[in-house]
Amino acid sequence: MARLVMKFGGTSVADLERIRRVARLVNAEVQAGHQVAVVVSAMAGKTNELVAWTDGSGAAAQGLAASDDEYDVVVASGEQVSAGLLAMTLRNMGTPARSWMGWQIPIIADDSHGRARIDEIQPEKLGAAMDAGEVAVIAGFQGVTRDGRIATLGRGGSDTSAVAIAAALGCGCDIYTDVDGVYTTDPRIESKARKLAKISYEEMLEMASLGAKVLQTRSVELAMAYGVPVRVLSSFVEPGEAPGQGTIVCDEEEIVEKRIVSGVAYSRDEAKISLFGLPDHPGVSSTIFGALADANVNVDMIVQSKARTADTANMEFTVGKRDAQRAVDIVRSVQPSVGFEDVQVNDDVAKVSVIGVGMRSHTGVAKSMFQALADKGVNIQVISTSEIKISVLIDAAYTELAVRALHAAYGLDQL
Repeated sequence: MARLVMKFGGTSVADLERIRRVARLVNAEVQAGHQVAVVVSAMAGKTNELVAWTDGSGAAAQGLAASDDEYDVVVASGEQVSAGLLAMTLRNMGTPARSWMGWQIPIIADDSHGRARIDEIQPEKLGAAMDAGEVAVIAGFQGVTRDGRIATLGRGGSDTSAVAIAAALGCGCDIYTDVDGVYTTDPRIESKARKLAKISYEEMLEMASLGAKVLQTRSVELAMAYGVPVRVLSSFVEPGEAPGQGTIVCDEEEIVEKRIVSGVAYSRDEAKISLFGLPDHPGVSSTIFGALADANVNVDMIVQSKARTADTANMEFTVGKRDAQRAVDIVRSVQPSVGFEDVQVNDDVAKVSVIGVGMRSHTGVAKSMFQALADKGVNIQVISTSEIKISVLIDAAYTELAVRALHAAYGLDQL
């Protein structure tokens, strides 16, 4: 019998009625002859509530370690509730099932509490239970450190749990969410957005990292590294209602006709840091970005230009909006050793990106992008590129206009 991992997000298990629908979808796969493992998130809104409780409890007293490990104990409990409720519902339908916590499998993770990474999964006990005909209902988002403490995998970590378990079991992974696949852009912004039948791992990785909320970035990295076939589906259907639905995330070679651009992504979670009057000599950038890296501040777009004063330069880079003030404080802390003149922050910006594996073999992609934005009067502040994407930083007020203009410029509404 073929194995299958199914994953359901928070909106899919938001209440008992939705959990019953999930159980029907799971039972349909069991009836079709699959050995099934199900990974579940916490009920919609529950993790936010739990995080708020931990915030309300305050910080550890001076001289005591921060409570990141206890934070994980609290926020991981939401998935435990979902797993238990789904296992009970399946049993009520006559389907053998049991819940599994991350430590019971076990899913071994490092001790970076709140953002842990999976080191190893030991699937023998899980596989034996599935071989015996039992549906394994697994609490996503959580693992266990080597010294036996619960560790959570960061927001969206249930996607990572599901793909990692599929890799360990050597099977495919169906990720059910509140959309019926991966779209060329956000349908809430562009009504002409089209659902993609297939998308490459690389394109999905770029889209996830550039603002698309369908899959967590780490889950796509794992799928690509281990060749796990992933399918994105809607959980808001009954079994058999939408045959052939969803989007398959796969190797590029499995896509016969490669589009020049597959999608347009955007992120409003951006802040631009500008440094003025930097000494233009070796070691300056290393000092600045070394300090940011040591503080775990992730830097994205970077551009440096000559200043009007001789032997000086100006620099701009982007960070996540939540890290903006911390980034400014860190940069100011190295100001005495670096000697720049001033630093400014602007968090009223957005990043808009076009992504497609076809960029490797086609010219003129950047020209089309810049022309489409110019025609709409959208000014570009910063540009960054990779082999399969071009990103621009613009004023946040123009985000939706830019997304719609680029979607039309590459003919994505004609797919």
